[in-house]
Amino acid sequence: MDIEFNSLEELYNRLKPALSTKQREMARNGYSYVTIEDVWNYLKEIKWKKANNLSLYEMVSDVLNVDDLLIDNYLKQKMNLKNRELYFKEE
Repeated sequence: MDIEFNSLEELYNRLKPALSTKQREMARNGYSYVTIEDVWNYLKEIKWKKANNLSLYEMVSDVLNVDDLLIDNYLKQKMNLKNRELYFKEE
């Protein structure tokens, strides 16, 4: 049985328990600043960007098994870009 979602919000809500579990695990591993949305955005923008026809169980597996360091690096890159934009905007 395939489950289809009509929006990203629907998919996000379905994956939220797994995202929350991953966020708590990361907090225990020293990444207390990582939010559920950070995990979601990493997967959506990086891991699943070019993926097609992923099943729900594959996405849950990705959420639970993504390397903490990959999410941390993603957030650091995002912060660097944001800081650069702010710096050049002020000039």
